[in-house]
Amino acid sequence: MCTCLEVDSVVKAFKEKTVLSDVYLCCRPGDIIALFGHNGSGKSTLLNIIFGTLKGDRSFIRINGKVIKGAAYRTGMVAYLPQHDFIPPNLTIAQAVELYIPKEQYKQFLGDRFLFKVRNNKIAHLSGGELRYLEIKLILYSKAAYLLLDEPFNGLSPVAAEEIRTHIAESARTRGIILTDHNFREVHKIVNRILLLDQCYLKEIKEKEELIPYGYYQPG
Repeated sequence: MCTCLEVDSVVKAFKEKTVLSDVYLCCRPGDIIALFGHNGSGKSTLLNIIFGTLKGDRSFIRINGKVIKGAAYRTGMVAYLPQHDFIPPNLTIAQAVELYIPKEQYKQFLGDRFLFKVRNNKIAHLSGGELRYLEIKLILYSKAAYLLLDEPFNGLSPVAAEEIRTHIAESARTRGIILTDHNFREVHKIVNRILLLDQCYLKEIKEKEELIPYGYYQPG
C-alpha cells in the first residue's frame, strides 16, 4: 500500500476551454511540492478538485491506498488553504483559534510572536498580511495528513514569510504538502519537488533552468 495522496486522470474543462488534461500527481509524507503555472493555468482548479470543492469532469483520487469516492475533505485527511479569506470576520483571533484547533494547542498557537499581541483583535480589523499568516497557521495546525496551500506567501512580510517557511518545513516531517506561488525565490528555499502546469498538462521539473522560458527563474 502506498502512503500517499495520489491524483490520476484529472480532466476539467469550462465550457469549450480545457484547463486540465490527464493530470497525474503523487504526494508523499515528506514532500513539499511547488505547483507552478501562469494565471489561468488551472492550479487552483486542480487543488479544489483534489480537496473536493470542485468536481472534475474525470478524476481518480486515492489516499493511503484507499479510493476516495466522494469529496476528499470529508475524510479529514486533506486540508486546504484557499486564496480567499475563510475565517468569519466577526470573530476575534482567540475565538477563531477555539473554533479551528484542539484546546490543548491554544496556548502554543497564541504564543506566536506575530499573533499574541493581536489575539483579541477581530478578524475584520487585521491587515491582509496578519490575516493570511493566521489562516496559514490554522491549516498547518490541522490534523490532516496532506495540506494544499494556494498562494500561502501572498501579502506576507519577509519576516512573516520566513516564519511560515519554518512552520511548513516542520509540518512536512510527517505530512505531504502541495503549494502554489508565483515567487520562485520564496518557494524554492523549502520545496523538494517542482511541478509545472502548462497547456493543460502537469510535468515534473528536474532542473530549475527548465523554468527559465516560463519566467519563474532567471540565472545569475
